Order: sequence, then C-alpha cells, then structure tokens
Amino acid sequence: MDGYGAPTVVDGGAAELAVLWGGIPALGAGAGWLLATGAGWIAGLPWAPVQGLFKLLDGLPDPQVGIGGAAVGTLGGLLVATVGTAERLAVTVGTERVGLRRDRVDRNVERRSVRAVFVDGKDLVLLGPDDEELVRERSDLAVDRLRAAFQAYGWPWAEGDPHRDAYRRWVPDLPGLPTGADALLRARQRALDADKGGEARELRGELARSGVVIRDDGKRQYWRLTRAAPRPRPEDATSPEPGVDGR
Repeated sequence: MDGYGAPTVVDGGAAELAVLWGGIPALGAGAGWLLATGAGWIAGLPWAPVQGLFKLLDGLPDPQVGIGGAAVGTLGGLLVATVGTAERLAVTVGTERVGLRRDRVDRNVERRSVRAVFVDGKDLVLLGPDDEELVRERSDLAVDRLRAAFQAYGWPWAEGDPHRDAYRRWVPDLPGLPTGADALLRARQRALDADKGGEARELRGELARSGVVIRDDGKRQYWRLTRAAPRPRPEDATSPEPGVDGR
C-alpha cells in the first residue's frame, strides 16, 4: 500500500464472519422452526398478527411444516448475513495513507491531509487541515485496535474529539450559521425524526460543503464551523452554548 512494509488491517476478522454466516442463519432456522411448529397456538391468540397465515401453516402436515419454517428462517438469516457482510468496515492503515472499504467501495485518505484521528462514540473520524471532517464512518471496530494501528504508523491520534467544546446545539433561526445552513439543518432534522438515515447522511455532506460540521446526540443536532467556513458578522455572533457533554 505504501511501499514501507505491510499495512495493518483492522476489521471484524474471522469471528465476526463466523457469527454472520453461522450464528445468524442458525438462529433464523431455530426461530422459523419454532414459529412453524407453534403456528396453531399463535393462531389462537386474539392479538396475533397475520392469523390467517399461521392457520394455514397449522393445517400443513408434520414434519414438513417444521422443515419449511426452518428453511425460511435460514434464508432470512442468510439475507441478514449478506447485508451485514457488505456493511462491514475494513480499515487499512499504512505510513502514507489509510484505506477504508465498505460495501465493496474503497476510499483512500492521504496522511498529509489529516490533522487528527479519533473515535467519536462508534464513529471513526478523520479531520482535515481546516478541522473539517474528511471521514466519519460508523462501525463496531475495537477502539484499542484502531488506536494501535494508527499510532504504529505515526498518525495524529486523539483521545476524543479535540473540538468537542466548540459544538453548539442547533435550534431553528440560530444566528452564526453560513447562508443556507439553517434550511439544511431543518431538512436534516426532519430526516432524523423520520429515521431516514440515508437522507441525513446526504445533508451532512451538503452542510460540510458550507463549512459546517455536524455531531448527533440521538436526534439532536450540534454544529461547529471549520476554519474555512464563512464567519458571521460581529453583530450576528452569539456566545456559545454548552457542548454535547454539558460543558
């Protein structure tokens, strides 16, 4: 990757794949078998959904009903495993660049463009020279493994967001934002409230192009400006509110 020895790969490893492709289909098979063999009992519950389906299953001969339920559950588990495998994040750290791979999409970030690397909750974050976010990727990768990999190659690892206290809670019409950013934050808030993660990510990118960095706390949005963002006029400036951690 760099020409200075083998890079370090941080991913879920074989154990994660074993859970995805072994454990989840097995659980699906068991759940499918239980639902199929207990169809008569479920159909008798007045509050049970799709009672007609369970009555139909109850009328099928044994043991075919149990085998069929297990097969359907296994297929469901394999579908979950396929999606989970595609969404796994693999981080390849070298001397000159870091590679990130998710859903068969590769992205490389050069070391010279990175000012800080840290983990924010479950997000791996890389900041650029203007303190903008170059990368924010969610994963379940162990923090100690990421820390060891980046530090081994001399990357500027930070224990937490160095700009945490710069964030302000967003409320509509709050002064200090670049032109158009308030409208984007309103749209993003609606996306968060409706659990539209893809739209919220897209609007995060739009805000980043305006020099606004977003940090979520549940469905609450906090923001800060990058060094290159348009600065508000003095008469529009307001004193910062407490950061996400209450400081």
